[in-house]
Amino acid sequence: MKTIKVGGVPEHFNLPWHLCIEEKLFETRGINVIWKDFPGGTGAMNKALRSGEIDVAVILTEGILKDIISGNESKIIQTYIGSPLVWGIHVAAGSKYKSIEELKHTKAAISRKGSGSHLMAYVNAQNHEWNTEELQFEIVKDLDGAVEALKEDKAQYFMWEHFTTKPLVDNHTFRRLADCPTPWPCFVIAARNESLKNEPERLKTMLEILNRETQRFKKLPKIAEKLAERYDQRLEDIEKWLDITHWSAEQIAEAEVEKVQEKLLELNLISKKQRSSEFIHNL
Repeated sequence: MKTIKVGGVPEHFNLPWHLCIEEKLFETRGINVIWKDFPGGTGAMNKALRSGEIDVAVILTEGILKDIISGNESKIIQTYIGSPLVWGIHVAAGSKYKSIEELKHTKAAISRKGSGSHLMAYVNAQNHEWNTEELQFEIVKDLDGAVEALKEDKAQYFMWEHFTTKPLVDNHTFRRLADCPTPWPCFVIAARNESLKNEPERLKTMLEILNRETQRFKKLPKIAEKLAERYDQRLEDIEKWLDITHWSAEQIAEAEVEKVQEKLLELNLISKKQRSSEFIHNL
């Protein structure tokens, strides 16, 4: 049985993958999918794709595009979440900052350079007409590191997915000042070029199984309750999240790739654009 190593964040978006693994849906088609959690997010997954630690990543669109331009030998094989990701902008619960504008010259906690928390700090800065060249960052690796950094005032704000951080808002670790949605579909599935060359049919089969699961996912009995329990969320929050989240079985549109590149170029996060076809591989 051929093994495919898949990486993703330990968040509610990825429950369909876990259900496919637990129900042995991949195994019945001769594929051993091994899942690895990456609490550090997109930057950590890009590193793992480059090293061959994983074959496939469920990864933020802007993060993988930027890293492919920087030499990551991978391609997008499908959009995974077709809706935007809602990034919460958080400060420590006891912070003196009450508005986004007050954060203008403060330091952002980011998981690592090239991560979603890093790139979205630029998007947020541009939304508020700040000088992006003046942005300051504290690398904190993951959510636990961000909690510590804000508590100790090593950084003053942190951007992370709204619902993942909601329990930390509810227990008064964080205070959320606002939300900042991505202007594009948020998660894609990317595979190493080596895997695309050696295992195209198995990757295609893996996607077919996953897509059947995501298409029925919202209709599964008591799925909101299962998500709430498994990811330590309030039921009403999960229900809101399910309402605004759309899984996709389509390849990313070239127009979306172009839009993300335009934004990265505008923010000086890449030095040049590439043809959209250089980021996409159709199985």
